[in-house]
Amino acid sequence: MKWEYKTVKLATTGFSGGKFDENQLDRHMNELGSQGWELVAGFDTNKNAGETRDVVVIFKRPLT
Repeated sequence: MKWEYKTVKLATTGFSGGKFDENQLDRHMNELGSQGWELVAGFDTNKNAGETRDVVVIFKRPLT
């Protein structure tokens, strides 16, 4: 089986980052899930001394 992948990057807010809108992620996941995308990984990016700059989520679905 062949796959296609989609990467979504969501920025955090706040003076030093780290504030994350879970509702925004839910909207992305529900929209992509309805299109056949499956979440396969999620992680944050390190800005400095553990401060989170972005949250990255990766989806896949069968290539048609």
